[in-house]
Amino acid sequence: EVNPMLGTRGVRLGAMRAGLYEAQVRSLCRAALNAISGGCRPRIEVMIPLINDPAEFRLAREWVRGAQAEVDPEGMLDDSLTVGAMIETPRAALLAREIAQDADFFSFGTNDLTQMTYGLSRDDAGRFMRDYLEKGVFENDPFHSLDLEGVGELILIAVERARSSDKVIEV
Repeated sequence: EVNPMLGTRGVRLGAMRAGLYEAQVRSLCRAALNAISGGCRPRIEVMIPLINDPAEFRLAREWVRGAQAEVDPEGMLDDSLTVGAMIETPRAALLAREIAQDADFFSFGTNDLTQMTYGLSRDDAGRFMRDYLEKGVFENDPFHSLDLEGVGELILIAVERARSSDKVIEV
């Protein structure tokens, strides 16, 4: 792809490659059931990356729960398996209220969120970042220090909106 950072990755890869997420979740569930039989109490957090839309998250959640049901028809993992959204795009941050209605937790991918908020590729920014820092365009490299005014504000908006939908959502 011309820009693999914006291409077929994250949840989109799962949508294009049928069974990819399900295979991973089946393996995870088998390992967890094995751990339970050995006396352990696993806590499983399946995080869906690069979510952009509530419908996209619901689709991925169905993959996870369907694969769990195949391996765990008795539902032994129902209380220990959670499905969360990786908030890495500005759109996901802005739609956090709606995504939180189906997500058990949120995690923030600040590298990707920074790339997409700034419109900069972390792979290419090194070519001009020193100049930007020396000329005072940026006070800090946004890939080394969280930008509170832009990226931080998106995170704050996402948390506030998510908690308006689900007051106890884990972030």
